[in-house]
This record gives sequence, C-alpha cells and structure tokens, in this order.
Amino acid sequence: MKVLLINGSPHEKGTTYTALKRVADKLESLGVEAEIFHVTKLATTCVDCRVCKKKGDNRCAFDDCVNRAIEKAETADGFIFGTPVHFASASGLMTAFMDRLFYAGGSVLRCKPAAAVACARRGGTTATLDQINKYITFNCMPMVSSQYWNMVHGSVAEDAPKDEEGMEVMDILAEQMAWLLKCIEAGKKAGIEAPAAKTLTRTNFIR
Repeated sequence: MKVLLINGSPHEKGTTYTALKRVADKLESLGVEAEIFHVTKLATTCVDCRVCKKKGDNRCAFDDCVNRAIEKAETADGFIFGTPVHFASASGLMTAFMDRLFYAGGSVLRCKPAAAVACARRGGTTATLDQINKYITFNCMPMVSSQYWNMVHGSVAEDAPKDEEGMEVMDILAEQMAWLLKCIEAGKKAGIEAPAAKTLTRTNFIR
C-alpha cells in the first residue's frame, strides 16, 4: 500500500511540507509506504484544449509535473493533497495543478481514498479545505477524516511543530488513512471491487 502526498506550496520545505512529512512518517510507522511529491512550476493552467480526453491516455497535453504526478498516481492507493492558504484559498500553483490533474488523470485517482491538508499563518484554512475537498468528492474518492479539521498553523516550517494540536491531527489522519486502505485491501481479497465508472446524462439549465 502506498500513499502519495502532494505538496502544493511554492516552498518545497515549508510549513505544508512539514505537515505532510508528519503524516508520511506516521504512515510509514503503520506499514504504509508514503511519498511526498512537490508541485514544481507548471507549463500552464488548464486551457480546456481537451486533448487528454480525445487521446484517452490519462495524460495532459502539456508535459510537466502534472503528468509525473499522474504516473505516480497509477501505483498509489491513497492521496493527501496539501496546500498553503493564499487569500483564503489554495495556492494558485496548487489550484492550477489540481485542475489539470483531475481533468487529465481523474480516472487514475477514482475511488482511491484522499484527504486535504491546509496550512496557514492564521485564517482561511476551512475555505481552502472546502475547495480541495470538492475535487475529491467530484471524483468518487472516499474522503479520509481526522479528529478535527486537517490544518496546521505557522508562518514558517519551524512554527509547524509548535502547533501541537495540528500535529496530532496529522497523526490521526495518517491512522485513519492506513485503516481505510487496509479495509479496502481486505475487501478486494474478499472479492469486493470498487463500483464501475458510469457515464452520466449531462444536462444544463437551458430547456
């Protein structure tokens, strides 16, 4: 079992990384492999070219870290999406990454457990979590919870460990993720598979 943790901060080893590292270390202690993937500079935001849909290969037409993440997602069993809070929302880098990741590679992530983690100096975390959680719920991915909101506070990486409650929330999040992954693995061994993807009837509000 493996969890891919996405670091959507412009700072590779900042507060978001510190929070994700806490989750990763706890997962490893529970027998679950964990890898932190840093979102680097993107070639572009999603331009709605729809080449990924026409080709049907789960790859974005712009070959950058989004495609590297999709490749890693193919062998991952769960995901943690971490982002700093910028203007009460996910970072612009993370938002652009998530748009392209889920549009091009959503089928690779479908039905795999996931959670969002938000890091901030002070506020805007719940709005940010709500934003990231929408990607998860739109894609039939079981959402993993903790004992409180998945948030850690601190201006710099050194501040994060001082948020004792936030760090404990990260530990519990890892425990919940490991538990759910093991339940899913046991279910598969018992012959229980994820529901097949369905094509919805697309409608709008114009009659």
